[in-house]
Amino acid sequence: MAAPSRRSFLIQSSTLLAGAGLATIPVTQTQAEPAAGKINIALIGCKNMGWANLTSILKLPDVECLALCDVDDSVLNSRAAELEKKTGKKVALYKDFRKLLERKDIQAVIIGTPDHWHALQTMYACEAGKDVYVEKPLANSIEECLAMVAAARKYNRVVQVGQWQRSGPHFDEALTYATSGKLGKIRTVKAWAYMGYGKEFPPVPDEPVPAGVDYKMWLGPAPDRPFNKNRFHGSFRYFWDYAGGLMTDWGVHMIDMGLKGMKVSTPKSVQSLGGKLGFPEHADETPDTMQTVYEFDGFTLLWEQAKGIARGPYDRDHGVAFIGNLGTMVADRSKWEVFPEVENGKYLTDMMPPHPVQGNTLDLHTKNFVDCIKSRQKPNGDVEIGAHTAICAQLGNISHRLGRKIFWDSAKNVIVNDPKAEEMAKAHYHNGWQLPKV
Repeated sequence: MAAPSRRSFLIQSSTLLAGAGLATIPVTQTQAEPAAGKINIALIGCKNMGWANLTSILKLPDVECLALCDVDDSVLNSRAAELEKKTGKKVALYKDFRKLLERKDIQAVIIGTPDHWHALQTMYACEAGKDVYVEKPLANSIEECLAMVAAARKYNRVVQVGQWQRSGPHFDEALTYATSGKLGKIRTVKAWAYMGYGKEFPPVPDEPVPAGVDYKMWLGPAPDRPFNKNRFHGSFRYFWDYAGGLMTDWGVHMIDMGLKGMKVSTPKSVQSLGGKLGFPEHADETPDTMQTVYEFDGFTLLWEQAKGIARGPYDRDHGVAFIGNLGTMVADRSKWEVFPEVENGKYLTDMMPPHPVQGNTLDLHTKNFVDCIKSRQKPNGDVEIGAHTAICAQLGNISHRLGRKIFWDSAKNVIVNDPKAEEMAKAHYHNGWQLPKV
């Protein structure tokens, strides 16, 4: 494969925000303002959430899609046909995202590729002058998270991360109530995902690369391995080469709501326990069962995950709970409600009926992205927010894989006095790809 780094990427230093914390520079405009006409976008990674994001954003009348990019011809061609049926227009098709980024008429891109691609594609897009909507988690390593924040700030780009609950009035209302004082002192936040799927995932033999798939491009910076369908498309997320399992799939959503509610970013320490306890014979590498405790000043945050079990805490398969001295507020994507503590036959706080979700939160999130392209303001799911949440997820997985507690220095953005953990926080690229230094 040819030299993979985007040929004009500018390297100004060899450090990634070392010792300075995550950047907080406001987004400013450095190219022609597109607000007067259509905002031209493109999609990189056309399956699953990439397509869902594009479908959502195209509900806005001032957005037009000019191009699609995917390494799998079957996905690319089927999505192109769907898009033509929807809009009546043909779009340009690419298998190499770098060619797409050379187009001057595209102002923004949606990135829906596997996690191990998010950093490179986002950074190259920022350098090319594109604003970016990138799927969660922001990145597949802590080093990538810091580099992506630096690139977004350097090139003055709007980067919205697909943590779409950040744009939801439903969650805003729930978190405002939870931290209003009505629950008393919040001592613990619990976040979880108990997913009923994944009961069958047997190992399968390697096989030839399917026709029409550019497998070398799909692998990109990941280790070179024979093609195996268990590692491809949606199930890639259960292998460390490309992702981080339920922690980086659902964890970044639910943990993010805990961070937002408590107005914190990253923890002081992390301890994870678990493993392949439910289905040890399965092909996946990531744990099907795990509990992670995050230490913050004045409270703890507990993450729980389980694959193949659908009945989680408070009889919900996913959610976040703020547990206070006077009661507990529980929220998921469908509703939020309050469970008061009881003392001497009396509720210690008001009993609240369930508050159902209103509207389509994904649509609100993509609209917020477009609004920020025009206004040059930070979006609801800004890259720095995505970095904080992804760092929490990565710290949890690193603790699990090492089997010990690890400590985080939020001022320096480093793991403290643990060389093995520090090495696991780095981006380890292969096949000639390199993480640009900003």
